[in-house]
Amino acid sequence: MPTAKLNKRTIDALKPPAEKQFVLWDNEIRGFGIRVLPSGLKTFIIQYRNAEGIKRRVNLGRFGVLTVDQARDLAKIKLGAVASGEDPAEDARRARNEMNVAELCEWYLTEARAGRILGRRNRPIKESSLAMDESRIRTHINPLIGKRIARHLTIADVEAMQDDVAKGKTGKPRTGGRGGKATGGRGVAARCLTTIQAILGHAKHKGLLAEHPTKGAKKLAGNKRTRRLSIAEIETLGKAMVFAEQQGVSPTGIAVIRLLLLTGYRREEGQAMQREWVNPMGGFVAFPDTKTGEQVRAIGPEAIKVIVAQPRITGNPYVFAATTGDGPFTAVSACLQRVCGFAGITGVTPHVLRHTFASIAAELGFSELTIRAMLGHASQNVTQDYIHVDEALKLAVRRTSDEIAKLLAQGAAKLDRLRLVA
Repeated sequence: MPTAKLNKRTIDALKPPAEKQFVLWDNEIRGFGIRVLPSGLKTFIIQYRNAEGIKRRVNLGRFGVLTVDQARDLAKIKLGAVASGEDPAEDARRARNEMNVAELCEWYLTEARAGRILGRRNRPIKESSLAMDESRIRTHINPLIGKRIARHLTIADVEAMQDDVAKGKTGKPRTGGRGGKATGGRGVAARCLTTIQAILGHAKHKGLLAEHPTKGAKKLAGNKRTRRLSIAEIETLGKAMVFAEQQGVSPTGIAVIRLLLLTGYRREEGQAMQREWVNPMGGFVAFPDTKTGEQVRAIGPEAIKVIVAQPRITGNPYVFAATTGDGPFTAVSACLQRVCGFAGITGVTPHVLRHTFASIAAELGFSELTIRAMLGHASQNVTQDYIHVDEALKLAVRRTSDEIAKLLAQGAAKLDRLRLVA
């Protein structure tokens, strides 16, 4: 274990580790150290074995909030208590049982970002998911129940919170930063309940709560999204994409729209796709990470044509590269709205394109299980690792993609005829 004389100069010189955490121990007081996280956060800690021989670690406070001398004095007191048979970690655990909801949520965000709380499939929770959790916590959960003691919460409390969010009581206008205004609603309310229930569940699992106090709370039923493009709308969209490019709309954005419609991929899967993931000869894309984990997904020739047609930018690994920097194109939603404006089509989002792909597949006679595999849903009945090599699945994707490409081409041909008439 690395040791050194802990002082301000030594601690200031510590660099954040690339991953996990790093602890530098004091060479004067055994068990006293400073922990450094990849985020740069530095926290004074003590480590000891209690009367039962169990190793314990206790946070003393953040560097900057505590000086080195203050932390050293506190460490002496805590370690002295250990020598007397006390267990500061157990005392801290009892104190945490009196955490209010806001404090518990802060604990969750800190622990999850450090990788110490696992989510779906026992993997660390994605930063994008944590960002959404944090937004719900700050905007809706804390204002309504943040001051309540977590272990005293009841089912009635969290269901009342859900009802208040659904009625828009936590709505607020856009602040000028990133993101839009908070309006609440049933969907947001249900997700807030899911978030607080998950946090309470993690707290119980980690021993911060003896029981999950609101287990069994009822989540509001959401409005199932059923919007899809009709056959006529797909043709109209094909015509509008040609017209939009003539009007100066980003060709990259239009290409992403076409790819999403031809594949049923999620918005982020499409616009952030990297070239090295695509295997044109094999007819698949190997995603290192998706909403449901690592996946290999079939892709049809028409979609491959879209990918191959994209210009390569040196140093940029993405299929759909941003016009500046080395990142991916990120404005597909705005681009889609412009194209739909030309088409006179309303209520269309990238998810509608995904639902349209699924609907066309269903109309072609493919089973629900096959469609779930085409869309990359986690299958409960078929091992996902094997389904990608199924030639029948590749055929289903190709037939669906070809059908949509045909409809888009028919729309574009109608524009050509209009141009000839003009």
